[in-house]
Amino acid sequence: MTYRIAALIAACCMLFLGAPQAKAAWHEAQSDHFVIYADDSEKDIRRFAQNLERYHRAMEFLTGRKVEKPSPSNRVVIFVVGSGRELRKVAGENSRNIAGFYIPRAGASRAFVQDIQNKSGYPHFSTTVLLHEYAHHFLISSSRFEMPRWLSEGAAEFFAAASFEKDGGVLIGRVARHRAGEMSYVRRFDLPELLQLGTYDSRRERPTDAFYGRSWLLYHYLTFTPERREQMVNYGRAVMSGQNSLDAGREAFGDLDALERELMVYMKGRRFSMLNLTPEQLPIGDVEIRRLPEGEAEVLPLRIRSQRGVNEEQAAELVVEIREVAAQYPEDPGVLAALAEAEYDSGNDDAAIAAADRAIALDPMRTNPYVQKGFALFRKADAATEGERDSAYEAAMEPFSALNQIENDHPLPLIYYYRSYAARGETPPENARHALERAAQLAPFDKSLWFDVAMMQMQEGKIEFAKSSLQPLANDPHGSSRAAQIRNLIALLDTRAEGEALTGSDIATALMAIEANSAGDAVREGGEE
Repeated sequence: MTYRIAALIAACCMLFLGAPQAKAAWHEAQSDHFVIYADDSEKDIRRFAQNLERYHRAMEFLTGRKVEKPSPSNRVVIFVVGSGRELRKVAGENSRNIAGFYIPRAGASRAFVQDIQNKSGYPHFSTTVLLHEYAHHFLISSSRFEMPRWLSEGAAEFFAAASFEKDGGVLIGRVARHRAGEMSYVRRFDLPELLQLGTYDSRRERPTDAFYGRSWLLYHYLTFTPERREQMVNYGRAVMSGQNSLDAGREAFGDLDALERELMVYMKGRRFSMLNLTPEQLPIGDVEIRRLPEGEAEVLPLRIRSQRGVNEEQAAELVVEIREVAAQYPEDPGVLAALAEAEYDSGNDDAAIAAADRAIALDPMRTNPYVQKGFALFRKADAATEGERDSAYEAAMEPFSALNQIENDHPLPLIYYYRSYAARGETPPENARHALERAAQLAPFDKSLWFDVAMMQMQEGKIEFAKSSLQPLANDPHGSSRAAQIRNLIALLDTRAEGEALTGSDIATALMAIEANSAGDAVREGGEE
């Protein structure tokens, strides 16, 4: 049964695409797809990393998709920050109920979770949140076609309900118990509403909505019901060909009222099917563990805040604290790398460059100092006088070129190679344009990067390529008004002939018009509420 269901899940997805233990010390765990920082025992962090790698392999096994092994800096970096209160402090404002979060960025994807809890059975909810977000990361990384929103979230919930067995096996398809309350007691979406729901709109969504639970239920039912499995494949095929979600659903699933009745019976059933994947089905690579030296361990909580992202006020406070740690550990490259980042965030470019140079001298294989030095030099180049700009940008590329020699598939050197021309108002050469496209291929989850690629393709007159680059952004389930803007931009491209290059002015005018229309819509919707 497992193999048969796995094949069907693969067919659909290929279309789209116990109690806490005492703290020990800060460790770093590195595996094929993850880097984990946790103030925990080596045993616990190793098992956590192995569980995540098995989860990745389980998604590969069931979807039939193979994700290219990321370059070291393009792995998802996970910070295990501690209690829920500590997580909320890291998350910042408007995070009262947050249990974990994920930030997708080329060369800097970050996830923040609570304490590691490696118990068998259902994991801690913070881990479930991580599994949900990594499911999105995986699905986006393995297909450029954006799923309809219910299918995207239903798949993420389906996989995130996984549990990890002591023998190394993984159970996939367990009941999403964290959605039980919403499915039982709050307003539910009927199937036509669920299928036609577009992008996520926080102004319209309510805590009383059962969207996620209903999406999980439909995905689970279609996966495990023999007479319905192929219908999900057919539905995906229809949507991929351009049919709207609701029409595709009616064509693939037939009578939606009948399917609704089946779902209600299914939800009230006593047992749900699961897929029990054995360790032999989920081979993983080694996990390397490093205990952080004293200085790097002390600066790590501050580095977590920095990696989360800071505003001007937070940066000014954080750099003072990191300088104090650096004064105690002037020969620790990890501390100096954190200092370089903090100085850059505070606008102190020369200090950032100096700290990065010291870190590189102590550990030339550590990548973040090259990045921070490059950032600082690029900002200085942006401010250089016209006669000095060429030499300034050439100097700014030096740390990125050095980083490229260390890690050939790091996306940031590729991105900044292109920007070194675009920032000067020059037409980037062909190899620089290819570099930007390659960076986007390496980081398909970075939607801002794909937007930059599309802008470049428009200016080259590559209309079909530009539309292809924009399409997943237009269908982004969490894109809100931005996704609507992208759809309007695609409509503009539909009026242009292949080879007809758009100027920067053309694009800017279109975007300004789109933003103005979007702002008007936002006011009207706000008034309705």
